[in-house]
Amino acid sequence: MNLLDYILPFLLALGILIVVHEFGHYAVARLCGVKVLRFSLGFGKPLLVRKAGADQTEWVLAAFPLGGYVKMLDEREAPVAAHELHRAFNRQSVWRRIAVVAAGPLANFVLAIALYWGLYTGGVEELRPRLAAPEAATPAAHAGLQGGELVRSINGEAVETWQEFRWKLLNLALDKQVVTVETVNASREIGFHKLDLAGVVVDQAERDVTAQLGLQLQRPKLPAVLGRLSASGAAEAAGLREGDRVVRIGDSSVELWTDLVTIVRDAPGRTLEFEVLRDGRALRFQVTPSAVDDNGRSVGRIGAALADAEDQREQMFVTVRYGLGEALSKGIGQTWDTAAMSVSVMGRMIVGEVSVKNLSGPVTIADFAGQSARMGWAHYIKFLALISISLGVLNLMPVPVLDGGHLLYYVIEIIKGGPVSERAMEIGQQIGMALLAALMAFAFYNDINRLVAS
Repeated sequence: MNLLDYILPFLLALGILIVVHEFGHYAVARLCGVKVLRFSLGFGKPLLVRKAGADQTEWVLAAFPLGGYVKMLDEREAPVAAHELHRAFNRQSVWRRIAVVAAGPLANFVLAIALYWGLYTGGVEELRPRLAAPEAATPAAHAGLQGGELVRSINGEAVETWQEFRWKLLNLALDKQVVTVETVNASREIGFHKLDLAGVVVDQAERDVTAQLGLQLQRPKLPAVLGRLSASGAAEAAGLREGDRVVRIGDSSVELWTDLVTIVRDAPGRTLEFEVLRDGRALRFQVTPSAVDDNGRSVGRIGAALADAEDQREQMFVTVRYGLGEALSKGIGQTWDTAAMSVSVMGRMIVGEVSVKNLSGPVTIADFAGQSARMGWAHYIKFLALISISLGVLNLMPVPVLDGGHLLYYVIEIIKGGPVSERAMEIGQQIGMALLAALMAFAFYNDINRLVAS
């Protein structure tokens, strides 16, 4: 993977989220009769400018893409003609100003709901929560969990997928609870296991929560049978075919697909002798894995996928699909739960219950964007929904400069019966800028630390 494989998915996600957020402000401002002067994607020097509409609103693409803004007619920024005073933002009622400001973060939440709704309606393939045998002396082992068991629920709440299982564990780990995990084994026997989460550390610098507990996803033992071959791959160039069963590479015998992958990954650019079974005959081929970059490390690839094994696939995957109404309900629930957890984690960071190392900046987000794009469109859409929710929550924080800071001013205005003074707002802006700069610097510092550690 090269740098563009991370930058392009990141910029696409960023562009979508900023446009949706700012369009929320824009649409509600127009509904409230406010004149919009400029809609900008990015900050700094305008690269493209186009005027459109009865108000000749400027639609701008600017040089620095990490953000955007909607500029409205406002007496505090420039003189306003008498005939347009009724369209100035500052002349609107406090409730209309609240609606305009809140519309940006709400648009991000609506986007997340729509993305989840689409996924759940169309159907998304997920890993089943089937457990591998836990390591000895781990909380999972102490709870009596065994390999091959399928998780059915946690604390009575149904669990369908591995991702859902991890998400619920993460939420419960914040409160260091002892939870009840319901499972069913291959003999259809139902078990209830008490799993202690007291020792779990919620910190991105630490291992994943499930790994800390000794929980792992069971991976079936798949034979080394070649599936679809890439037209430009080393496997096809060497004469290998779909359906070939690899039994030996060089001096190493090959039984499982993982054996093949390990040998090939460790031999970029080095010619290997493959022995395969084809129609009952043993054949040999000289294959030279291509060298590709994988997070800074050169690894080998031959351009061959694993052959479909329907029986194993049924054991590993479940298709999550709902009707329109239930899918919408699931989308709303997922968005609410994610937003609530984000707020909870932020609050716990402030009081010191959760490490501030969990803060992530643009480097980590770009890494996740690239990884999710590699995994497929469904994973990328989930990533987009998650970041959209995070952006909505962040903007609602009561920090001057952010939307939440402006909403705080309006709440104070309602309580005291008059607007906050210009001086108070000016001081608030300075404090907000300082807080935001410190937050961004710390997030970027965490990004660099993770990059160095990995």
